Amino acid sequence: MAETREDGRRERGRRSREAILAQAVSLASVDGLDGLTLGRLAAAVGVSKSGFFAHWRDKEQLQLDAVEWAARQWVDEIVKPALLTPPGVGRVLALHEARLRFYEAKVLPGGCFFFVAQVEFDDRPGPVRERVAKALTDWLGLVERVVREAVELGELLADTDTAQLAYEIDALGEASITHSRLLGGDSGTYDRARRAVLRRLRALTTDPTLLPEG
Repeated sequence: MAETREDGRRERGRRSREAILAQAVSLASVDGLDGLTLGRLAAAVGVSKSGFFAHWRDKEQLQLDAVEWAARQWVDEIVKPALLTPPGVGRVLALHEARLRFYEAKVLPGGCFFFVAQVEFDDRPGPVRERVAKALTDWLGLVERVVREAVELGELLADTDTAQLAYEIDALGEASITHSRLLGGDSGTYDRARRAVLRRLRALTTDPTLLPEG
């Protein structure tokens, strides 16, 4: 019976921690990681300030855990759905489109947690910057790997610069965030970002019929 009660407390603690981190990522997508305060998070989640200290010893650890949670969300919402598409040039496009759908669906009120975090911490040394940089490195590495698969399958030209193409795809995804936020969600920016990558891939593919028309 004692073990059952202990297991129940642990499960409630886990759910509470996850709820706090989900709210932290949501708020940080608008106000940045420095904008996270215990008072604001407590009010948003509906827990006492003292409840936070059971999970985090300081603000930096909360920020680090928020980055980890956002990285898991990115994988679940963007990477995993895209990887259901078979390897090849279609998967490259699927990865970009999954990202745009995530933004367009307004999963986060600020659009993209990582875009805000990169701007916030790009010139601030420390553990949070390192973790944000790792998230970007992991993402670019994944895009490049998917591009390389398409080259190896003969669906993209053999001399395709995989790192350059991965950079361009990521840059267009990031541009869609600022344009949609500043110019409005109905500005057509997501369609333009999709067409830009699609046309780039059609210019590099060995078989344009593998892709929709742009």
